[in-house]
Amino acid sequence: MTSYSRHPRFKKQLRKLIKKYKTLEDDLKTAEKAAIELFHVNKIDNNSVELVPGFDYEEVQVYKIKKLACRSLFGKGVRSGIRVTYGFCPQNKHVEYLEIYYKEKDNSDMDYGFTKTYVSGVVKRSSGMLPK
Repeated sequence: MTSYSRHPRFKKQLRKLIKKYKTLEDDLKTAEKAAIELFHVNKIDNNSVELVPGFDYEEVQVYKIKKLACRSLFGKGVRSGIRVTYGFCPQNKHVEYLEIYYKEKDNSDMDYGFTKTYVSGVVKRSSGMLPK
């Protein structure tokens, strides 16, 4: 069984997007089953989830959901343009949502600086260098 949590940054971004895309909370629940659990638990790759290059560690791996169907964006299906990044801890099968954003322009992308800071914090906590 996979457990889920949300980083404060994710919560803030989600609150802003839900104002415009009312179905987003339900769409995330669907993505948990149709993308995350399918990929990590059932080991089925339906090309929805991609490992973010450079963020593959034993303690945590960062993935991006590129195919998230948002029902509020009529007619777009999985090409909604909404992206979700999350950290996955393989040891305990825990997912922490990190960022959610709408890719309005081609130059919109995840915040690599934030992700690097997040990953280094998880690695330090896992190695016993920081209190959990």
